[in-house]
Amino acid sequence: MRAGQAALGPISRGLGFLNKQQRDWKVTAVRSSMGRFFYQIVFPYISIYTMALGASGTQLGIVNSIGMGASAILSPFTGWVIDRIGTKRIYLVGIGLLAVSFLTYGLAQSWPIIIVAMVAYWMGFATSVQSCSVICANSLAKEDRVTAMSCCETFALGLMGMAGPMLGALLVTRFGGINVSSIRPLFFISFVGTLGAFFLVSTQLSNRRWGGIIGGGSSFLGDLSQIFKQGRNLKRFIVIHSITFLPQGMVIPFTQVFAREVKGADQFILGAMATGFALTPFLLGIPLGRLADTIGRKKVLYLMAPLFWASNLILIWAPSPLFLLAAGVLQGFININLVVTGAMNFELVPPEQMGRWVGISRFFRLLMAAVTAFLAGAIWDTIGPQYLFLIVVGLDMGIRIPLLIGMPETLGARMGTER
Repeated sequence: MRAGQAALGPISRGLGFLNKQQRDWKVTAVRSSMGRFFYQIVFPYISIYTMALGASGTQLGIVNSIGMGASAILSPFTGWVIDRIGTKRIYLVGIGLLAVSFLTYGLAQSWPIIIVAMVAYWMGFATSVQSCSVICANSLAKEDRVTAMSCCETFALGLMGMAGPMLGALLVTRFGGINVSSIRPLFFISFVGTLGAFFLVSTQLSNRRWGGIIGGGSSFLGDLSQIFKQGRNLKRFIVIHSITFLPQGMVIPFTQVFAREVKGADQFILGAMATGFALTPFLLGIPLGRLADTIGRKKVLYLMAPLFWASNLILIWAPSPLFLLAAGVLQGFININLVVTGAMNFELVPPEQMGRWVGISRFFRLLMAAVTAFLAGAIWDTIGPQYLFLIVVGLDMGIRIPLLIGMPETLGARMGTER
């Protein structure tokens, strides 16, 4: 009896923690889980599909670069609009663009059409995540923030992130193996699922605003420049956050292609790598989030850095599929890194400026990722695929960590005092 009560204790506390959170956060957490599931179905095959339609490594880099670049340009304006009109309508625009992206992927007959799909994806992803970020930033108490965000990531990136690749691998096998005609139906499945997420947000999310912009007549650029008057560490943090985001342009789009073309992985290994990528936040997202809410964001980021470096080195060296799986598992720390860094990002400005600040920080992150994605494709074709992963490790070790050392810890800092 006592053993049963002891086992139910953590579950009861966990449910109590979730129940006390605001409804809008719960809605967007469910939407994030749905979005991740349908994206993960196609994720292991996007780059392979693009190259099967005729793209080279350089052209694959260009596709990702254009998509991220378009999203970067949109981000500051999106944040400005969110601060003025609220999140719901912007959120729905983002989810709608994701649906357009999956449909375009499914209909594509040549690789240039993938540019349209990738632009729609990155603009939709950035817009929906930006809306989600503003909700998370303003709906969660600071002492609960990383834990709650990690709960969301555990289900979205973890549970759904594992289920998606497994289903995708089974479907690709059923449809005939890794080829264009077998991968194509996955995009139509993701398109239908994204329409379901659109319906959820349109019917269940409020259109709450947090304070709005002071001085409604201000100009767009004036409203953005107002952010940097808030503190001396914002520019430093933009560099930190941008380098944290670099794997999205230099590592993630090329990992599956590297495993397939250089290491000879089949669809089951590719699916298992993506599942391992999701397993890490599923198992460790909440414990590490709780740790970050207890001992501080920076200490947890220091703890995870060597694990991310190891993931890239193991991928390059991997003599067997078992090591590819290990690399996939360790790459999952990319997402936990982004969650903890994202929590710091939310704690640097007051709520009424959150939309603009998230837009500005996303602009620089995506702009840097777009440039490096283009360079990554050229490096793949001219110097060697393995150098992509080595360069990311070098930038992280040589720039991000030293800059992070100079940042104040944001846990427990009063808003407006340590920036």
